[in-house]
Amino acid sequence: MPKPLLHKPQQTRTETYNPLSLTQKPMQNQQTQMEKMKLDRLLRKKRSPAYMEALRNLDAGGHVHNQNRVREIIDTIRQEFPEVEITGILLGYVSACYLGAPYEVHVLDMAGGIVEHYKAGQPLPGGLEKARNIAMRGGYAFIEVYVDCCRAIKDNGDVAVISC
Repeated sequence: MPKPLLHKPQQTRTETYNPLSLTQKPMQNQQTQMEKMKLDRLLRKKRSPAYMEALRNLDAGGHVHNQNRVREIIDTIRQEFPEVEITGILLGYVSACYLGAPYEVHVLDMAGGIVEHYKAGQPLPGGLEKARNIAMRGGYAFIEVYVDCCRAIKDNGDVAVISC
């Protein structure tokens, strides 16, 4: 079969150079990464004695029915992190419960502002279940549960980041 001598010219697509199109997305991505790094650095800081005391008192049991006391604890949490709005990223707190059987853990659910004690095997609400085993293992005062990780807080306020 003979080859054609003339070829149809292929259409070429010309694009105009736009320097913003090359840098806009990477800059936004880089800015988001920088903000995440700042937030991570802030949330790794040792917790204050006032913060530690407020969260240790959750196990007393009276907060379940005292919404004013729960609000005071939430205010203490906000004072610990005044630089950032943690409402969207902090799901709540989980800690081993020392009220005795049948209770296993207690929870401060940030979404509802609720303190509740849970029995063994009773599922925890709103993504908090991922911290139950860490809390039950001991060695930590409580576990802060975030959307992307858990932060185990020791009695002295030191923070250990645990991916969940």
